[in-house]
Formats: sequence, structure tokens, C-alpha cells
Amino acid sequence: MSNPLSQRLRQVAETLDSQFLGKSEVIRLLLIAVVAREHAVLIGPPGTAKSALLRNLAHLLDAKYFEYLLTRFTEPNEIFGPVDIQAFRDGHYRRRTAGMLPESEIVFLDEVFKSNSAILNSLLTLLNERLYSSGGQVVEVPLISAFGASNEVPTDESLGALFDRFLLRIRSDNLDAYHFNELLDLGVRHEVKKLKREKAAPLVSAKDLHAMTDDLAKRLSFSEAFLSSYKGLVFQIRAEGISVSDRRIVKMLKLFAASAYLDGRDQADNSDLFVLKHIWNAEDQAPILEQIVQPVLEAFYREHPNRRRVGALGIGLEALAAEVDRIRHVLTGAAPPSDLQLFSQLKALGEIKTALAQIPDNAARQLEQRVVQLLDATLKSGRFAEL
Repeated sequence: MSNPLSQRLRQVAETLDSQFLGKSEVIRLLLIAVVAREHAVLIGPPGTAKSALLRNLAHLLDAKYFEYLLTRFTEPNEIFGPVDIQAFRDGHYRRRTAGMLPESEIVFLDEVFKSNSAILNSLLTLLNERLYSSGGQVVEVPLISAFGASNEVPTDESLGALFDRFLLRIRSDNLDAYHFNELLDLGVRHEVKKLKREKAAPLVSAKDLHAMTDDLAKRLSFSEAFLSSYKGLVFQIRAEGISVSDRRIVKMLKLFAASAYLDGRDQADNSDLFVLKHIWNAEDQAPILEQIVQPVLEAFYREHPNRRRVGALGIGLEALAAEVDRIRHVLTGAAPPSDLQLFSQLKALGEIKTALAQIPDNAARQLEQRVVQLLDATLKSGRFAEL
């Protein structure tokens, strides 16, 4: 392929964006992990596309892929391969690892925090050191990135080390109410493709990803201004009681460089600091990180209005405008809405207003004003005053 690798990785992001509604920032973070050769975990309730998203990403990357659903009864042979019986008869203990995790480049472990002690230690070493020990031999594995998925953050202290291996912690939630119609439309198209067994062609090879380390290394040079911003944010984060080890602080630099690489930039800038919103240790820390990091991002985008915000891709103004019109019809129609309808439509308007605030566009400002006017008119209505 003649296209630069960074451009093809952006095509991967665009393809996934077209398949998964409202997941632009999640997709960006997963690709950053791949470029940086780090690991990420998706946390969220069932049915929020965690597994489907990771499977589609693996397909587009055309890498040796291993996936497994872990339970507390999972045995090592299910992950690392069965014991080689013939070798065992000859007095040698080793596993047949073909097609298993030790020979894979992209790994997805569903319900990853249900790992048991029988596989935990080997998994920890493999993720951190890219080494696997079998029969007294230590072999280097070709792993690029491992992704986990879970409904919740682990509370068992024995799993703390495994959780720490995932540098990025990414929430995957149900979509906001205003996405409902788009969700149904996209879902139907997705089901049709599954019935027809249609799949997009891979866009990037694992060989390309293994060979890009020099390009990433060139971007591990940062301006004094960037490092000053990073230092200030780290101090604020630690001051809030959020633990960020020195090891993780250094590793984060790779993520910033990877983000710059995806955009085709030679050096990281303050827009890449959005990654810091996804380094929480407990879910209640996420809003705190948002409050710390967002002002720096807002200042950057005010100075660079032409730069596209991370996560803004996929929020269509036309779809939002159509949803505002639908809500207006419900609120002002001949048949008055029920109390439940009234509150749900107001919630949807609030979500739309928040989404529009993230889009640096004059048309978004105009639509945002329409939303504000509709909210004001509804809140001042006699109907709402009676509630």
C-alpha cells in the first residue's frame, strides 16, 4: 500500500466510526494504544459494543488475533495452549502455543478481571514484559496490544496488578437519548451485514505496526511548553489524591506521541493531553480528571479553532437538528406529553446541548441557540410550573 501508515490508521478510525455510533473517542484511544504498543481496558455495562468494537478493530488490523472469555474456572491450557503430550513423553514439558495467546499480536480478553491465580502470574509477565515462560524456556511474544473488557472495575486486591497493566481505562456507556433513531438505523444495517457475512477489508497489517517503532520514537521529543503543561496537570491530578506512578507518567509520553502520529504531526501538543482523562483508578475519579484536563483542552482549541476535537467525529449536525425538531413536535404538539415524556425530552435536550458545545462550528452555535430557546420556553410554560 502506498498510503502512509498514519493515514491508513485514520481510515481504520473512520471505518469504525461509521459502524459504531458515538464511540469516536473510544476508537481514538484504542488506536493510540495500538500505535504505542500499550494495553487498554473497556469498562461498561453489557450491550455497549465493547466486544464488537474490539473484534472489528482486530479485523481491520489484519493481525494474529486471540480472543477468550475468562471465567474463574478458566485453565491455563485454554489461554496458553495445551501441553505437548509427545514432548512430555520424551521428558520435556512445553505447550503447543500455535493459535494461542503467546503467538498472537492483538489479544482480547473478555471479562478479563475474572482471571484466576492459575493464569494470573503468566498473564502479568506476558503483558508487561512480552515474555512467556514454558518448560524452563523464556520466549519473546509478538504481542502488539492486549485489550480487556469488563462490566466493572475490580475490587479484589489480587487483581490490582492486572488492572495496572492496562495503561488506558476507557468507559463504554449506553448512547445518549438523542442517538436513538441513528442507533436503530445503524443497528439494522449492521445486522444485515452480519446476515450477508460482509466484512470490510483489512487496512493495516501487523507487519506495518511492528515496523513503525522508529517513526514513533522520533516523536518522543517534546517541547518545553508541552512538558510544562503535562507537569502542571500531573501535579493537579496527584493533589486530588489520584495515584499516578512515575512509571505510568513516563509511559504516558508514548501515548501522547502515538496521538500525534495518528494525526500525522511531528510532535505532540496540548490536544493530546485528552488522554489524561482516561487514567483513572476508580470510576469516581473520571469526573475529577475531566475537570482538571478540560480547561487545558478548551484553551488549546480557542487558540487553534481549525483543529478537530477528539470525539467530535460522528456527531452529525443534521441528525441533531432532526432530533431537536422531533422533540419540539412532542413538546408543542396538540396532545400534551405525559410527565414521563416531558422529563425524558428535557433530558434529551440537555444532552444535545452538551454535544453541540463540543463542536466548534457556527451551525452548531445556531442549533445550540435553538435548543436553549426550546428549553427556556418549556421551563417557563404553565405545564412545567404545575409539576
